[in-house]
Amino acid sequence: MSKQAAVKTAKVYFTDFRTEYGGRSLPEKLKKLARTAGLDKIDMEGKFVAIKMHFGELGNISYLRPNYAKAIADLVKELGGKPFLTDCNTMYPGSRKNALEHLECAWENGFTPLSAGCPVIIGDGLKGTDDIAVPLEGCEYTKEARIGRAIMDADVFISLTHFKGHEMTGFGGTIKNIGMGCGSRAGKTDQHSGGKPTIDPGLCRGCRRCLRECANSGLVYDGRRRKMRVDLTHCVGCGRCLGACNFDAIDFAQNQAIAVLNAKMAEYTKAVVAGRDAFHISLITDVSPYCDCHGENDAPILPNIGMFASFDPVALDQACADACLAAVPLPDSVLGDRMAAKGFVDHHDHFKNTTPESEWETQLIHGEKIGLGSRKYRLITMK
Repeated sequence: MSKQAAVKTAKVYFTDFRTEYGGRSLPEKLKKLARTAGLDKIDMEGKFVAIKMHFGELGNISYLRPNYAKAIADLVKELGGKPFLTDCNTMYPGSRKNALEHLECAWENGFTPLSAGCPVIIGDGLKGTDDIAVPLEGCEYTKEARIGRAIMDADVFISLTHFKGHEMTGFGGTIKNIGMGCGSRAGKTDQHSGGKPTIDPGLCRGCRRCLRECANSGLVYDGRRRKMRVDLTHCVGCGRCLGACNFDAIDFAQNQAIAVLNAKMAEYTKAVVAGRDAFHISLITDVSPYCDCHGENDAPILPNIGMFASFDPVALDQACADACLAAVPLPDSVLGDRMAAKGFVDHHDHFKNTTPESEWETQLIHGEKIGLGSRKYRLITMK
């Protein structure tokens, strides 16, 4: 949809988490929802199908169970496709910053070819440097998005999202799962930071691996100290060095204003889905207050609501946000504690009440502006 085109009303399909005794299971219900929403209308015969999801940081247990991933992978195979689960490496140090640790994390959290029904592939390669520069037109902040190569090589793209709170972007929904999640380490750096890297001399080993990735003379090797340093005159802040360092010596301050971060996520999402068949699923369950990237998760701030599906990622996030805002907060949670605290200021927004400095609406406003989708939707309920 072009920026000039009239905003259309998208269809978003919904079903709750209720199942009858002796009836179909929740994974079976998810498959039915995906079919009802039109996933089976996509020609998948003989095609590679990327299923983008978050495998959860080690120690966090609020991420989506592998059973849901297997339901979608099985449906893709029934439709003749060749599915694989995927995510890209993280910008920050943790258990998912390179493909070896990322795969071990995924396996420990239950995502194996047996449990998921398909292979698990890290989208941006061993060190997060295997990406494709995807050109974008009509976007305000991004001229080229750095997306994991395996994700861009797929013929069909499906996002499977755990909808939850987020300490910066208000909630982590479909746009964040795709835009931030599909960015390589350099792509994540581009979205999070408008600055340039710093090198911790205490962690730098002087191995010069980062120097091989720098195309702009932004890194200099100090032979006397046997350390790398940043040449701020030539460094363009591309983030390629971040993925090359095995010792976490290179860091970027995550200083991007939230509105700009949200806009960049929408633009990166457009880079991922434009020009090919794409379908999106979001589950509002275990609504933790913060991202699944944390090595812990607090109690849910909202009750389990249901499963949503749509071809429109903007409408899907809007529908999920609306459903969450209409829900009654859970008392034994961060949100419940803050609402009960003396002097509480009600923002009439469960996500902002959880983290007052967060903000989510600009990702949807910008997504609609650049033609990613529509905030107007019609909710269709499936029993």
